[in-house]
Amino acid sequence: MTPYLSQLLRVRNLDISFDRTQVVRGIDLEIGQGERLALVGESGSGKTITALSLLGLARGATVSGECIFEGKDLFALSQPELRLIRGRDIAMIFQEPMTALNPLFTVGDQIAEVLELKMAMPRQAAWDKAVDLMQETGIADSSTRARSYPHQLSGGQRQRVMIAMALACRPKLLLADEPTTALDATLRIQILELLGRFQQEYKMSILMITHDLNLVKSFADRVMVMEKGRVIEQGPVGEVMRSPKEAYTQALINSVPIRNVIELEELAQPAGVHKQPLIDQKDKSSESGDFSEYGLDALITARSLTVTYPVPIAGFRGWFKKGQFFAVKNVSFKLLPFQTLGVVGESGSGKSTLALACLGLMPSQGDLSVMNQSWSQSHGSQLRALRSKIQVVFQDPFSSLSPRMTVFEIVGEGLSVHYPEIDALKRQTKVVAALGEVGLFEEQFPGLLNRYPHEFSGGQRQRLSIARALILSPKVLVLDEPTSALDVTSQRQVIELLQALQRAKGLSYLLITHDMSIIKAMAHNVLVMKDGLVVESGTVNEIIQAPKEAYTQLLVSAAG
Repeated sequence: MTPYLSQLLRVRNLDISFDRTQVVRGIDLEIGQGERLALVGESGSGKTITALSLLGLARGATVSGECIFEGKDLFALSQPELRLIRGRDIAMIFQEPMTALNPLFTVGDQIAEVLELKMAMPRQAAWDKAVDLMQETGIADSSTRARSYPHQLSGGQRQRVMIAMALACRPKLLLADEPTTALDATLRIQILELLGRFQQEYKMSILMITHDLNLVKSFADRVMVMEKGRVIEQGPVGEVMRSPKEAYTQALINSVPIRNVIELEELAQPAGVHKQPLIDQKDKSSESGDFSEYGLDALITARSLTVTYPVPIAGFRGWFKKGQFFAVKNVSFKLLPFQTLGVVGESGSGKSTLALACLGLMPSQGDLSVMNQSWSQSHGSQLRALRSKIQVVFQDPFSSLSPRMTVFEIVGEGLSVHYPEIDALKRQTKVVAALGEVGLFEEQFPGLLNRYPHEFSGGQRQRLSIARALILSPKVLVLDEPTSALDVTSQRQVIELLQALQRAKGLSYLLITHDMSIIKAMAHNVLVMKDGLVVESGTVNEIIQAPKEAYTQLLVSAAG
């Protein structure tokens, strides 16, 4: 409760159900003026639907209870009355700006529209104010960027646009749903500082929905922990973080990934000590981090790898030719068997472009070989065979899995492409085996093979993505931010799964991430990228414990 603050919002006995399934039970919630309240829980705990229900945005849901905002029960208002409050008095930052922003309109138009509709501003005045808001949220060259479409902005810029849109009318209450999900550590700090500055300037209250406990520690005044639709614990942030009473809260706080990988000294064990003979024992220092000393051939080798995009040139010269933007420039590395190479950097650093080049999905210059083959020189059956040896697990399992395909079709698709001669029974046997390897079984999910992605949680969908990649028995998995869209406990479960698979199958990982805790848990060697360049590289211990470059030091310190 908030005895030291005048009350802005009071929710009593909130129940939410879909058809006959109740998803939120008996929630009581208060927010004082100028207070920062965090609503924390795993995916599926009910925190987002609770926030959506306050504004009548929980489509298809039956909502009961009482929600008093400035003396009015929001649940008793008509839709026209609610529309007057939405965006003006209570605004919301949605979780994924790329899907929340309209791809058909410039970001400036979308911010200006809010001001026109809610504040009755003339068109030009609304546009000028939109440009000013973008400038205030830290978007450089805002007059030009306002004419950009969402896909032309980075993740951090899109999130700033969402904040500018939400704050356009200076709301009294801001609902921020996972406002830093999928952002790198330095951007997270910037977004939190930005929200904190506006909150103080506008004397605004904030309800933060998140699974990020570090974010809660550094931002919120109070925290409420939700599990299976109920609030199980609440109190001042410091008190809950220091002395959590519930086992579930303790598990959330302790869900830091633990390092459990094949270290160099294990590779040096004599044959028979490990499940499979890895390499001959040699008297080498484990601090070197270079497994090539043990006679292991690189699975991916890059020398001076460069990726460029054509960009328009301003002025008369642009009529005749395009300029070049270097997304990746002169990057060299080796990925060896049983090894994880971590590539870390801020949004726009070039790390995902590097991954696409290694997958043969992006044209590149320089020398790049995968299993001693070049993408550009491989054709037909040779190219198909090479693709089966390097697979990818994408960042967002919901968008990377077709909603129209069943589990059997999704996981077995690779077999249909690479091994069309396999009969239906054998294909089903392989699909079931791949699902079992990632911990998905018929006993747990009746009718598993005929289910669709929306019937699974975020962590379970990522397991489906991993099964889809594993079914072709690859040597290398490219992991592009494989846990950034997941809650902390799901993150830890997926990391433990990837660690176990690497041990059992001798896989190599090219790990793209902005999360230094995942680097600590999984990587052997690390590339630190900034503006398309590798600014520092070394073993994971060198990068984490003794970073040389100021940029690396910033990334490490921002991760806490």
